[in-house]
Amino acid sequence: MERKNFIRSLMIGAISTPVIIDACKKTSTDGSTTAGSGTAGTTTSTNGSCTVAPTETEGPFPTKTPASYVRSDITDGKMGYKLSIKITIGNINNSCAALAGAIVDIWHCDAEGNYSEYGGTGMQSTNYQSVHFLRGRQTTNTDGLVTFTSIFPGWYSGRATHIHVHVYNTAGISLSITQIAFPEGSGTALALVNGYSKGMSGYTYNNADNVFSDDKTGVEIATVTGSLTAGFELNFKLNVKA
Repeated sequence: MERKNFIRSLMIGAISTPVIIDACKKTSTDGSTTAGSGTAGTTTSTNGSCTVAPTETEGPFPTKTPASYVRSDITDGKMGYKLSIKITIGNINNSCAALAGAIVDIWHCDAEGNYSEYGGTGMQSTNYQSVHFLRGRQTTNTDGLVTFTSIFPGWYSGRATHIHVHVYNTAGISLSITQIAFPEGSGTALALVNGYSKGMSGYTYNNADNVFSDDKTGVEIATVTGSLTAGFELNFKLNVKA
């Protein structure tokens, strides 16, 4: 799919100081504009305590050497609205109780829709092959939780906003590869961010996305709350067979 390169300056603050931009009118899923409070609502998914997210592709931009990026802050200087990513891993073989010691890799695109470690091709014209932003690895604590500090992802042609996740056991055996979707509609974080300076014209929503379109119950949709000024928090439960 054709990736677009946006050579423009985002009016975004450093990760520790998200800036305030006009959030009075944002684009909804039907393309109309609606008034917003500047704070994301508490729209939740049906990602319950023992549901199972489907397996999804980790391509086309997986982390090349994930073990090299053991870190909780994955921003690497990338600017955007702050996003705290909290993923809880449960064990299907133990009534989905918290799974400690699981290795969790995540990666996602930047505010302009570009990935690190790739580029200079038709898939992504901007060349970021030599950098590693927005990629990281953490190990779950006794509550089965990992937390990453990042920025709110942007989007690129053909895909809804998303985060990739790959979970391994302590021995490095793959347990799950999936993707996390974002709630949509008026008042959600997605509507408030509004595609950064790129806007939402041409955006692919979850129901038309080639990964999320068959997720009829919302298992892959995270809970996302927060505001443009304070930043956002994403929570997601992922259950695996361990």
